[in-house]
Amino acid sequence: MAGACLNALTLDIKCSGNNGFSLEVNCQLSANAITAVYGPSGSGKSTLLDCIAGLRQTASGSIIRLNNETWQDASNTMPVWQRHIGYVFQDARLFPHLNVQHNLDYALTRRPRSVDIQLEQVINWLELDELLSRSTDTLSAGQKQRVAIGRALLSAPQLLLLDEPLANLDHAARQQCLRCLQRLSQELQLPMLYVSHDIEEVSQLADHLLLLEQGRLVEQGSLLALCSTLDTRLSREEQAAAIVTAKVSQHDMKYGLSELTVDGHSVWVNHLPHAIGQSRRIRIPARDVSVCLRRPLDSSILNILPVSVVEIEDANTARLLLRLSLGSQYLLARITRKSCVQLGLRVGDKIYAQIKSAALLMESTDPA
Repeated sequence: MAGACLNALTLDIKCSGNNGFSLEVNCQLSANAITAVYGPSGSGKSTLLDCIAGLRQTASGSIIRLNNETWQDASNTMPVWQRHIGYVFQDARLFPHLNVQHNLDYALTRRPRSVDIQLEQVINWLELDELLSRSTDTLSAGQKQRVAIGRALLSAPQLLLLDEPLANLDHAARQQCLRCLQRLSQELQLPMLYVSHDIEEVSQLADHLLLLEQGRLVEQGSLLALCSTLDTRLSREEQAAAIVTAKVSQHDMKYGLSELTVDGHSVWVNHLPHAIGQSRRIRIPARDVSVCLRRPLDSSILNILPVSVVEIEDANTARLLLRLSLGSQYLLARITRKSCVQLGLRVGDKIYAQIKSAALLMESTDPA
């Protein structure tokens, strides 16, 4: 591994588990971003977080370093309590004998250092004001998770670990928690590792992505780049989707739509409560993109965009993926192999992409 640098989380971890499982991860991550750890059940996602937190014993010689502070190397292992990590689990693990206010106060009174994060800020960011006097056993699962995240933040962590914190929530609670986490990512310069097996959830939060399979790191890089590449695990999934960034350009109140601009091209979506000029991510599933050689003159599909064929998946299956360039960004289209042959598609062809669904909007990348 290259030498450590400032503003980085450096990992060179080996850890043995049950039934012959082993984890081996060697990478360096930005300490100013949200990194998602993604993969199927049993791939080692939670094990990785436990190793970083010091909750699992790693093999001799493993290295864990945040910025210029070494938590573990061949000669030293820092105790768990000295690592100043905030850890949020699937279950909130709140103190049942304390109300919400006192759960938050517990973290405040025990944080080891003075930081800028104040109680009032956390209450506002996580929408906790109306919950403060309530007993934790009266809270919904989503409310408990927001309190758990608040308590972790108020402990003044150097690193926030989130292990599938939304896995047990219903759709409405999950969306509320995601909005709160998005707000935190805008407000704080706090590195976060976010474990999930839900790629749509990951798409709303992450800047960087680690893909784990059977304890091994198989892909690493920018979320936007990995989601629009054909040779990754993500493209082989049924829910494969490209993510593009866009700006809100106008609202059409008459029809309940908003227009976004992607590299100079318009994309219409359901009305958004966001200001003109604000940046957004759009998740466009490959299954919702079809292609044609000429722009249709009569179509109910609003979003028909000029694209170039950059890559055609080499597959002998019934369906294949196309990688399409839209300015400097990329779309994926899943079509039948027969359609590809009948259209005579070749790399470099100028064609049109028809997007059936572009309403799956991701987080704001600018403050509201």
